[in-house]
Amino acid sequence: MPTHDQVLNFGAGPAKIPIEVLQTAQSELLNYDNTGMSVMELSHRGKTFGKILADAKQNLTKLLNIPDNYEILFMQGGGTTQFSAVVYNLLAAKGKADAPVDYCVTGSWSQKASEEAKRLGANVNIVFNTKKSTGAYTSVPPQSEWKLSGSDAAFVYYCDNETVHGVEFNSIPEVDSSVPLVADMSSNILSRPIDVSKFGVIYAGAQKNIGPSGVTIVIIRKDLLTPLKSAAEIATPGLVTPQLLDFKTLADNDSLYNTPPTFAIYMSGLVFKHMLEKGGVEAYTEANDRKARKLYQVLDNSKIYKAPVATDVRSRMNVPFRIYPEALEAEFLKGAEARNMVQLKGHRSVGGIRASIYNAMGEDGVDALVAYMKEFEGQHQA
Repeated sequence: MPTHDQVLNFGAGPAKIPIEVLQTAQSELLNYDNTGMSVMELSHRGKTFGKILADAKQNLTKLLNIPDNYEILFMQGGGTTQFSAVVYNLLAAKGKADAPVDYCVTGSWSQKASEEAKRLGANVNIVFNTKKSTGAYTSVPPQSEWKLSGSDAAFVYYCDNETVHGVEFNSIPEVDSSVPLVADMSSNILSRPIDVSKFGVIYAGAQKNIGPSGVTIVIIRKDLLTPLKSAAEIATPGLVTPQLLDFKTLADNDSLYNTPPTFAIYMSGLVFKHMLEKGGVEAYTEANDRKARKLYQVLDNSKIYKAPVATDVRSRMNVPFRIYPEALEAEFLKGAEARNMVQLKGHRSVGGIRASIYNAMGEDGVDALVAYMKEFEGQHQA
């Protein structure tokens, strides 16, 4: 349960950070490692910050068992900037500006990613769009129905967990082995083990399941790091990658080509260390599964709550639901806030309720929400 004046924060992002991590940052804020300076004041070129960066990379490598042939980058601009960076870098790696780029559209974030690729002039192939085929972002079709481009594609993109709509893939998509698989894991990275070797690029905005906003983790296979070329060297301008979006530039400079988001990297590193001390990703996987089961059990057994997402692709991180009649939703949210449960309102594009139960949300917090949901339903049953 919350300590002192803390609340139960079910926000989708920026999201809850472990209290132990916040307390460590608080104790070190004015004088980090006897430097007489805050982390926010340290030079990003100095040895002290260099160790912070190295430790963060090492601990993330341990958590995800990242193979040696991958590079970890710390970039700015959130996951949204990666919509562009992926297109630029992987078309350059393919060496063909008109190569098809495959997008699996399961929610608003994958839709926005595909739209950005189109805006940049890429040859976008929509593998499937569940809203167009079924009327809603609530499912993932079987792979037998996917329209992949095969070996011609520069990459295949999907969003592993749609934060807004609560759709999460239950397995890694199977694509042509010669085509890089790209995954946006902003809202479920570190929530369960993943086989990094199956991916060309994994990226994740930190502000949901890692740390504060301001830094994006990019894990990229080293053979996809392509040297920058000038416009004069390329017949098609679409292959010219902006310097700060170039993965190789960031890799060659250990994410220090320009001043990185030093405090966000420091905080992310504290979270990585904390997770290892708590048993690593495997321990969090078990807790996340239990939390999600408890919430969905209430929803499935209810006469007033409804979870819209197909059971086989329900997110363990973001649980959206509606209350019927819908006029009760405002009353539910007001009652939740009175009980120190905040940020449960659904995304403005879909409405309803959404409980985000990332790694940092303890099982006791979910138990408190479940108890309130049962109490509320008992008061409003016909």
